[in-house]
Formats: sequence, structure tokens, C-alpha cells
Amino acid sequence: MTSAESRRITDLGTLKAISHPLRMRLYRTLFVARTATASQLAEQVDEAVSLVSYHLRKLADHGLIEEAEPQSADGRERWWRPSSYGFAIHDEDIRDAPELVAAGSAFGRTVNEQRIEMHRRYLDEAHTWSDEWRTASISSEWLPRLTAAELAALGAELDAVVRKYDQAARTAEAAGDTEGRENVAVHLHGFPYRV
Repeated sequence: MTSAESRRITDLGTLKAISHPLRMRLYRTLFVARTATASQLAEQVDEAVSLVSYHLRKLADHGLIEEAEPQSADGRERWWRPSSYGFAIHDEDIRDAPELVAAGSAFGRTVNEQRIEMHRRYLDEAHTWSDEWRTASISSEWLPRLTAAELAALGAELDAVVRKYDQAARTAEAAGDTEGRENVAVHLHGFPYRV
């Protein structure tokens, strides 16, 4: 059963595994789908099924995904699901090992590039969404002056708010309420900078 908690990544092998761009796309796609086969995921990421199967096995080797109950009568299909409600990489777990710092930076760049591409695609296709969705979309920037402790508290509060909405949506979907629901990406960066 998928754990309701985020998995904390602290080892180099897992960090390198999830840093691969296709694996991160597959993980994200599987997280949204909840469960899927390699064939279904291959169609969504436009890659060969054999390649997707290989990368899914690598994610499973590191415990990021796991086999799920079959969703069809076809016994040849292998179903997958995330093994936890996301994952987290904390600076305090990697800062003392240069190889972990390098892998953490590579992961951050991979995720950031994919987030930029997702937002760019939305901007290019915004005209195809309804007025309601265009009005509901968010694009904001705040530049507060905070302490490190305040930034950490802000992050924890924002995480709790997003999880609350996600859990309510998952509960509603499990009850059959899918009307008007779309996949929504919420990206947030909070970091110090100097002018």
C-alpha cells in the first residue's frame, strides 16, 4: 500500500536514480495516474515500452515505486504505483557528502527544467483552456524579507495547505466525483537571493 508520508531520500543511489530526466517524468506521470502499466506510461511520455519498463524497474529497485494490484484481467500486465506520497530531499541529509551535494544539484536542475517546460506549455496552450481555468490559474511572485526559520515555517504551512486540497480531491475522486477535475501543477520556490 502506498505510504501517506513522503519518502526522505538520503542515499546516493536513489538520488541518482530519480535525477534521470525520464525517470522523473515517469514518476510524476505515475503519481498523477495513481496506478499504471509501462504501456500506459510509455504512451504518455512518448517513449518505447521497453525503455519505460527498464526505467520503472530502476525506480522500483530504489523503492520509489512498487507493484500495484492488477487493474485488469490481463495477467501479463504489470501495474505500478508510487510507494509513498512523494519524496523529499533535505539539505541536512546531503550537505556533508560532496557526491550527494552534486547529485542533489543535478536533481534540482532536472526538476526545475521540467517545471519550466510544464509552465511554458501551459502558457503556449492557455487559449485552449476555458475562461474559468485561465482565471483560476496562478502566477505570482512575492519578495518578503524573512529569516531562515520563517522561510522554513512558510514552506511547512504551504505544504500542509496543498496536501489538504490534494487529499480532499483524492477522496472525492475515490467516491466518483471527477466532474471538472484536471491535473494541476503547483510549483513553488522559496530561496534566499542577493540583488
